[in-house]
Amino acid sequence: MQNFDFNEALKAIQSGKPITGIDGVLAPLIKQLTEAALSAEIDSYLEQHPSSNRRNGYSKKTVKSVVGSFELETPRDRNGEFEPKRVNSEASLRPSARRRL
Repeated sequence: MQNFDFNEALKAIQSGKPITGIDGVLAPLIKQLTEAALSAEIDSYLEQHPSSNRRNGYSKKTVKSVVGSFELETPRDRNGEFEPKRVNSEASLRPSARRRL
């Protein structure tokens, strides 16, 4: 995962690049924040549901948000029981997640 570069973002905005949309300046930041939140969410889920269940890689999901669509790497668990609360099954950021991000 590449970290969001604020200096590059400012240069892009100054050069006329759109702030929102799939190629917008904010899309990589929203992606990075959402993936970090999903990682924390699965960690919390696995702590609250102790068993032999554990992380089992990632799956890719195209997500719609207010800044455009982008591909997320969503964490999976071995038992297939983890259902993220920040990204719904229709692959969009939930309104409550959009407010938090």
